[in-house]
Amino acid sequence: MNVNQPVVSVLVAAYNAASTLPRCIDSLCSQSLADIEILCVDDCSTDDTLKYLRSRAAPDSRIHVMQTNANSGQAVARNMALAQARGTFVAMLDADDWMSEDCLQSAVDVFAKYPQTDCVVLRLMQHFEADGSEVDYGLPAALDEGRALTGSEAFELCLNGWQLHGLYITRTELHQRIPFDTSCRLYSDDNTARLHYLESREVRACNGIYYYRKHDASMTMSFNIRRFDFMEANLSLLKALQSRGIAKPLMQRFQVQRWMTFIGCYRLFLLHRNKLPASALPGLHQRFANVFKTFSRRDIPFRSRLIPGYWLTCCMWMFDIQQRLYTWLKYNNHS
Repeated sequence: MNVNQPVVSVLVAAYNAASTLPRCIDSLCSQSLADIEILCVDDCSTDDTLKYLRSRAAPDSRIHVMQTNANSGQAVARNMALAQARGTFVAMLDADDWMSEDCLQSAVDVFAKYPQTDCVVLRLMQHFEADGSEVDYGLPAALDEGRALTGSEAFELCLNGWQLHGLYITRTELHQRIPFDTSCRLYSDDNTARLHYLESREVRACNGIYYYRKHDASMTMSFNIRRFDFMEANLSLLKALQSRGIAKPLMQRFQVQRWMTFIGCYRLFLLHRNKLPASALPGLHQRFANVFKTFSRRDIPFRSRLIPGYWLTCCMWMFDIQQRLYTWLKYNNHS
């Protein structure tokens, strides 16, 4: 084993994850590929996360522990680890997830066999904490049959309802060139995955399994004001795509997806706004207005404007503005 140059660097960002880290770290320490480094970043946890990570690092030189200066979110924590990565390849593992023992070796074998491959997609097994059941997320037919996707094909598939999920291992050069998007705390890895796929010469799959824990406390499974970050995350990705001058059909596909995301966020807002503090509403209204301004009719093909949600959201938007104007006028007339 070459102790000076690990084959894979694994990034583990953790925040208040003391209860789930043991399974996560155990799965990495027991990998059949031993020549790895495990770069753990504690994002200023308030539980025993940092203490646990240090206890695991003491007897195992492959584990390196860092801490952010302030609680900053997964993207910042992962980028801190990414900057220290020395492996040829980079993998990411959330603190409440785990990998099969052959996961990293399986991916490395694909890289070795196909030198043009820049991303190797893992098998994703969804583990439902409530009852312990597991469901295979599945892969697009081409990858499932052992064939390769071009970067554009992979990008388009993950745009289309995540037909291609975003859990993979990539070359360190590519990942350090395109680090995690820090424009918002949530969904930053969505942007990163899509750009990594887009910039890849080839995307292939391996048989290594990533076990993704699904539970009610997950930020992406429960209502939280940060769910609206999805709009700004998409806007950040739009700017990245524009700077790359991607083909018009792909850009239109993304714009349609971005509009549907806006629709979803606005509906979510209308459903839950009574649960939000009044002090948060003006800022949210401004966020919606700012994102709404970034759309134009030419961004969305005519056939996509036939989707009922397109006009429904426009009507909801106008109705909400009218209601706020009515409330403002009523208040001022009574003043």
